[in-house]
Amino acid sequence: MIERVLVVGTGLMGASVGLALKANGFVGEVLGWDANAAELETAVQRGAIDRAVAGREAVLETDADVIVLATPVLPILDWMQRLAAGLDESQFVTDVGSTKREIAEMAERLFNQPGRARFLPGHPMAGKESGGAALAEATLFEGATWLFTPCASPFPPHAEALELEVEWRAMVSGFGAHVRDLDPERHDEVCAWVSHLPQMLSTALAALLEDKYSGDAEGMAAVQAIGGRALREMTRLGASPYSMWRDVAMTNTEAIAATLAALEQRLAHVRENLRTPELREEFATANKFRAKRG
Repeated sequence: MIERVLVVGTGLMGASVGLALKANGFVGEVLGWDANAAELETAVQRGAIDRAVAGREAVLETDADVIVLATPVLPILDWMQRLAAGLDESQFVTDVGSTKREIAEMAERLFNQPGRARFLPGHPMAGKESGGAALAEATLFEGATWLFTPCASPFPPHAEALELEVEWRAMVSGFGAHVRDLDPERHDEVCAWVSHLPQMLSTALAALLEDKYSGDAEGMAAVQAIGGRALREMTRLGASPYSMWRDVAMTNTEAIAATLAALEQRLAHVRENLRTPELREEFATANKFRAKRG
């Protein structure tokens, strides 16, 4: 039974996990740690965590039943290396990182074997264009898909850790999320198309408009006055900070590069057919995709 959860990283995602736990009836203790003291204090003040853990060593020596790694991907990989030897096989570790292949590969090497904790990589497809505990919400995961990418292991799981995993999955469902399992490589490929490419496209468009009109006050005023919902939606993700996306780009480089190359080719096709029937076909194909989404 889960009685104590430690959230490592108390920004938007980590603090939202804490709030969601409390909002959905968890009566155990939620501990928190963050490298940013201000973020940690905000998470405490907002009631996302009950008690702050003092120092990295305390994290490494934790007796929490469940440890949730809610930092960017590269720090998640670092924490995995630090935690592996110190946790025991009755403990359960998961994460909320945006890419999964490297995390799953490290989990196979360092966890899920005799004497080691159980690790289940996870990724809630939820968030905001800005981060921080101040923006955390207990309802952030409602209606969102929460992906898990189970690791292959030749060893039978420790019974207590397996029970914790089952209970954690149930808790995530209790947050209102739709739980789905996916192969780690498939996860990174699909997320490159449906999440990472839209982010890069929005960033590029917002940066292009800034470069085009930043030195033209009249032009920028016109853009701001004329640009409607379509422009706002297309550039909304452009408000996301680099710090949120650096690790995604570094750990899913090939897949993201492939989607960008495909988009470049598609845009070239559109450009070359602005005055031909091919443009109508492009719109028809796009309409079919949107119709499938309802």
